[in-house]
Amino acid sequence: MQTKQYLKNLIQLNFAVLIISTSGTLGRYIELPVPLIILLRALIGGVFLYLFCKWKKLSFKIQKKDRKTIFFSGVLMGLHWITYFISLKLSSVAIGMLSVFTYPIITTFLEPLMLNSKFKKSNLLLGLMVLVGIYFLAPEISLENDQFKAIGFGVFSAFCYSIRNIYMKAKSSEYEGSILMVYQLIIVSVLLSPVFLVYDMNGLETSLPAILILALLTTATGHTLFIYSFRNFSISTASIISGVQPVYGIIIGMIVLGEYPALSTIFGGVMILGTVLIESIRNFKE
Repeated sequence: MQTKQYLKNLIQLNFAVLIISTSGTLGRYIELPVPLIILLRALIGGVFLYLFCKWKKLSFKIQKKDRKTIFFSGVLMGLHWITYFISLKLSSVAIGMLSVFTYPIITTFLEPLMLNSKFKKSNLLLGLMVLVGIYFLAPEISLENDQFKAIGFGVFSAFCYSIRNIYMKAKSSEYEGSILMVYQLIIVSVLLSPVFLVYDMNGLETSLPAILILALLTTATGHTLFIYSFRNFSISTASIISGVQPVYGIIIGMIVLGEYPALSTIFGGVMILGTVLIESIRNFKE
C-alpha cells in the first residue's frame, strides 16, 4: 500500500514537471510580443490562483518586513519570464530551456554571497562544466548571431530566477506557496500593465487558446502542483526530478513544432543537465 502511494505521489510530481515544461513550446508558438504574452500570463494566472486561494480560505496577510522582499521577487519573476521568452523567440525550445536551466548552478554561486553560507570549492568544477555546456550550445560568439543572443538572454533569465528563489527560500516557510505566487503575479501584472497602450492587440484572438493554456495550465496549475509536491517529497528530491524538465520540453517541441535539436545542442544539454543532476544528488545526500 505504501509503495502504491509513493508511486502515485511520484506520478503527480512528474505530471507537474511535465505541465511546467509546456512553457517552452507555448513561448515559441504564441505569435504576440513577449511583454504582452507575459502580462496576459500573469494576469489570467493571477486571477485563477487568487480565486483558488480564496476557495481554500488561505490568508493573504503579509508582514510589513516582508513586503519589499516579495515585491523585489515579483520584479525578478517578471524579468525571468520576459528574458526567457525572448530567448525562445530568438532560437528554439531546446536552446531556450537549456540556457535557463543553468539556474541551479548559478544559485550555488550566489547563495554563499547572499546568505553568507559556506562556498564549496567543488562548485568551481560544476561551474566549468556548465560553461562547457553553454559553449557547445552556441554556434559562434557573435552579437549578430540570434542563437548566441538567445543563450545570453537565457542565462540572464536563469540569473534573475536564481536570485528570486534565494529571496523566496526563507519566505516559503512563513507563507503558503500559492499566496506568494499570487502576489508575484499581481506585481508582474501591475508593472506590465502599460504594455496594453504600447502594443497592437492584433493576433490576440487566434493566440488566446494558447495563452489560456500557458496561464491556467502551465503557470497556475503546474506551479501549484509542484509546490504541493513538497508535502510528499523533500525540496532536494523534487529538484532532482525537475531536472527532466528541459527533456520533456524538448520532446514536446519536437512533437508540436517539429524542432529537432542539433548534436552539439544535445551534447551541451547533457553537460548542463548532468551538472544539475550531480549538484541535486549531492544536496540530497547532505
